[in-house]
Order: sequence, then C-alpha cells, then structure tokens
Amino acid sequence: MSKRFKSILTPIIAVLLGIIVGTIIMLVSGYNPVAAFTALWNGAFGEVYYIGEVVRQFTPYILAGLAVAFAFRVGLFNIGVEGQFLVGWLAAVWVGVAFDLPRVIHLPLAILAAIVAGALWAFIPGLLKARFRVHEVIVTIMMNYVALHVSNYLIRNVITNHGDNSGPIHKSATLRSPWLESITDYSRLHWGILLAIISCFIMWFLLERTTRGFELRSVGFNQHAAQYAGMNVNKNIILSMVISGAFAGLAGAMEGLGTFEYAAVKGGFSGVGFDGIAVALLGGNTALGVFFSAILFGVLKVGALNMPLEAGVPNELVDIIIALIVFFVASSYFIRVFLDRISKKEVK
Repeated sequence: MSKRFKSILTPIIAVLLGIIVGTIIMLVSGYNPVAAFTALWNGAFGEVYYIGEVVRQFTPYILAGLAVAFAFRVGLFNIGVEGQFLVGWLAAVWVGVAFDLPRVIHLPLAILAAIVAGALWAFIPGLLKARFRVHEVIVTIMMNYVALHVSNYLIRNVITNHGDNSGPIHKSATLRSPWLESITDYSRLHWGILLAIISCFIMWFLLERTTRGFELRSVGFNQHAAQYAGMNVNKNIILSMVISGAFAGLAGAMEGLGTFEYAAVKGGFSGVGFDGIAVALLGGNTALGVFFSAILFGVLKVGALNMPLEAGVPNELVDIIIALIVFFVASSYFIRVFLDRISKKEVK
C-alpha cells in the first residue's frame, strides 16, 4: 500500500468512523439514524435551492481551510484565521458601502481590500514569530479577540453613527448574480465559488511548482537546514503568514460581498475560521483535500438544518459528528498503524 494511497484513505476512514459513532449516539439517544441521515441528504440535495446554499456555505470554508493549510505546510499553526476573516469581511463591506464606483472597479477593489486587511492582520504574528520567536498560536488567538472588538468598534463609530449594522453594500460591489439566483431558486449562491477554486490552484501551484514554494516548505520541514542552505527563514515565516491571512481575508469577503452583503456588530465569533482548522486537518493540508473537505462540511452544515424538521433529530448531532471526524483525523496515527498492518499482511 503506497504512502499516497494511505494519505487519501486515512481521512476517508476518519469520516466513516465519525458517522458510525454518530449513528451509535443517535441510537442510544432514541433517534432513528436512517431518518436523520435521509433528512440531512434531503436538506442538502433535495431541492436546487439547497444545492445552491451548500455551495454558498462551503465557499468560505475552502478559503479558511486554505489559510490554515498553507500556514501548516510552512510549519506554522495559524489559529487566527477567524480574526483575519473578520477584518477581511469588514474591509470589503467598508469599501462596498463607502464608495460608489463602476462594478468593474468597485468589486475588485472591495475584494482586494479584504485580502490586504487579512494579510496585514496576519503580518503582526508573523513578524513577532520571525523577529522575537513569539509563538504564533498565542498571538493569533489573542488577535482573534482584538479583531472581533475592533471590528465592532469600527462598525459603531466609523462606518455608522452608533449603529449596529453597516447597511447594504452598493450593488456594484456584490458577488451575487441574478442569473445564479434564478437557476438555484433564489438561493444566496454567488460568484465567490470561482475565486475559491482559483485560490486552490494558486496554493497548489505556489507550493508545488515554484522556487518560493520550495523555500517555504523547506522552512516548514526544518528551519535550521533551510537557514544553512542560504534561505531567509525570517522572511519566509512572515511571507507564509501574510499569504495565509490573505486567504482568510478573502474568505471574509465571501460573506461581506456575497452571503450577507453587510457587516453587523457581533456578539461572538462566526466560527468559519475555527471550522477552517477542521477542514484543513481533514483535507490533509493539501489544496485538493481542503476543497473536498469543505464540500463535506458544507453538506453537513446545510443538511443539518432539515433534520429537526423532517426527522425530529436535533441538528446539534451533526456538530457532534463533525467533532468526531476531527477527533479521528487528529488521532490518524492509529489509523495509519492499522493500514500498515493490513499492508504487511498483504505482502505476506
């Protein structure tokens, strides 16, 4: 059994184990798992509207997953994707509200503002890591809370006059399309999915097909060896965090310019950035893996909304299944040991 095949099979087994244990929990709790999963399927694929919502849901998951995965491939753990996501959302909406420009200028400018905002927010922990060796996990966690409260302050005191809602962005800055809405029975599907797919290609191409990507991965594997080979370790640490933050900021633009088309004061985190960690783990920190992992999360999140209505099963059970999947992915060492034993028996 090849190493590549094992890396593909491991997350699949983790998903199956999560579903199996989730099914057992349903049975013990007195729910019908067949009815629950049927309701979940119908809630995700039963109507064209639901399909549109699934695609809309997993679009920011792809980008948040790429943000986590990119940093991890370079040896960094970016827990601050949620904060970078929030500042990207706010920056995109601010440009969408403050300016009234032709669409060909306004929309790219709003998207660029989100990317720059996320990149700058990630630059801070990247700089602290590179210059002072401050652990990025601690800094990025704290930056999440700073982003949440700074965003709320700016919405109340800069974008609005003590209001809790920025108001809708100008139509020239929206990612939505009347054509997409019409073919999906007026779901909130928008063109952001194309940007997410392009971002997957960019991450793959940058890491696997460029000299800079080789340097970034080398720093992730062994900083001392990379430095001995003449690579600028500090520069690559900062660059990797900036690129990771750019993906997260773009994910925020998907919500600000596509799903909601406004920014509002939040009482807590959106959860997209934290879900991005699970998406990246399940996707094996590869661009293609993140893409398919995000699809699974989108299906589960949207389909779960139908479970209480059709099967009388609380949709929190889907969160339990997702948590179990992440647990089995995190403990994938045991899965790999199991696969190694199977492959050895096949050789004999």
